[in-house]
Amino acid sequence: MDSKISLSTVVLDCPDAHELAAFYQRLLGWELTIEEDDWVLMRHPAGGTGLSFQTEEWYVRPVWPDEEGKPTKMLHLDFVVSDLAQAVEHAIQCGAEHASVQYFETVHVMLDPAGHPFCLFKDD
Repeated sequence: MDSKISLSTVVLDCPDAHELAAFYQRLLGWELTIEEDDWVLMRHPAGGTGLSFQTEEWYVRPVWPDEEGKPTKMLHLDFVVSDLAQAVEHAIQCGAEHASVQYFETVHVMLDPAGHPFCLFKDD
């Protein structure tokens, strides 16, 4: 292959791009870099892959854990943390909720306000 391909941004569909971007801004402390009516982009201050949020009129909240016949997640985000208990509490204060099922003691599954699952795990 002659051309280089790099991952620029992960886009999360949601009912309100600005609302979900505000949640992740509180969670991560990243600044918003571009805001449009139905789309918002944020990046880590040091650069790297960004997160963006796109308003979708027909968005349906995923069900996690997956259930047959229900809308499922298409992906989830993993965040490494230095203190798992503190990160879980911070995520809740930002507007996340605990997932109904947890599989590991060292990983905590959370749901963002639009229902996307994300995992917090200890940096060892």
